[in-house]
Amino acid sequence: MATGSAPTPVSHDRSSGSVTLDTNALLSAMLGAHDQVSDLIFSPGRFPTVEIHGELSRVEALTSQPLTPDDTRRIAADLIGGNKQAINILRDQGSCDLSYGLPGLARFRVNVFIQRGSCAVVMRVIPTAVPNLATLGLPAHLEEAARFRDGIVLATGPRNSGKSSTLAALVDRINQERVCHILTIEDPIEFLHNHKRATIHQRELHSDTPSIVLALQAAQRQAPNVILVSDLRDHQTMEMILEAAETGHLVFSALNTPDAAKTLERILSLFAGSEQATTRKRLAKTLRLVVSQRLMPRQGGGGRIVAAEVLRINAQVQQCLEDNDFSSSRLLDVMKGGAREGMQHFDGEIEKLVRQGTISPETAILHSTDPEGLRQRLAQPV
Repeated sequence: MATGSAPTPVSHDRSSGSVTLDTNALLSAMLGAHDQVSDLIFSPGRFPTVEIHGELSRVEALTSQPLTPDDTRRIAADLIGGNKQAINILRDQGSCDLSYGLPGLARFRVNVFIQRGSCAVVMRVIPTAVPNLATLGLPAHLEEAARFRDGIVLATGPRNSGKSSTLAALVDRINQERVCHILTIEDPIEFLHNHKRATIHQRELHSDTPSIVLALQAAQRQAPNVILVSDLRDHQTMEMILEAAETGHLVFSALNTPDAAKTLERILSLFAGSEQATTRKRLAKTLRLVVSQRLMPRQGGGGRIVAAEVLRINAQVQQCLEDNDFSSSRLLDVMKGGAREGMQHFDGEIEKLVRQGTISPETAILHSTDPEGLRQRLAQPV
């Protein structure tokens, strides 16, 4: 928290009677509202708001009245600064993404957008330290993904499920263990990685490269061993990721899909029907691991906990792809039978959390893949 000598969020111009918000001081004070702030929200007509463990809370003590459209416009302008590309994207598309840092305190992933003709801002807090799988609550055996020499590793889940943190942890593990070249293409850069055993370069969309596709094309001349693409968005990006994996690169990326089955469906939906048979064969050869995540509130408060579904691509999964049958039920059978290989499925992990008293049955049902099936199992004694 800021000391008494630090700037205050609000200053008053006595000559004009106007009120000016000091953006950095405001951000610092909002972070000081709680030690688990995950998001900061600025909206006209509302007090500054923070998200803590998935719940929104207004921070009314920082300003005497709700934010005005001029307030949020000034905050957005301070965050964007001289980033002309972000300004042009905001003007042309109505929203823009960027990163922002408070030196020595925090970094943020920022989205500025236009609503009702005025600016609003949402800022995701990025931890200053790169996490590891243990602190994220993920199974330790996922570290094997950092030891693959080639192929594709995907982290999936809804917004705010921790995908970026998982990928950062795996990249950091490679950075610690291998002498290699790591290249990341991010929108925007979140975790800052320092060179360790590996040499690592991080490129940010719009400031370092105009597009993910152009960055991937340039990567062919930059000799990376490991490539991270923060979002897998379209056919062209997926095609280039497949090509990179086929030519000996290890590629990490993320998808906003709820589970392993939907992930495979989503990838194939990016390709025309005439391409899908070939794409399934290519995926069978290059896909290595899919980890899907869901964050759930702990029972009795105390933050959130992750449940993870892990699909490792083995001969059975390859056969599912070749047969064009990767339904939830078939993949579920594969994951249940693949426990010795480190596979696990959502409802099995969620049930364990209920039995341990970590989450409530109501929370479990809400986040489960098969609510009725889980309800029946929970009704049975252990």
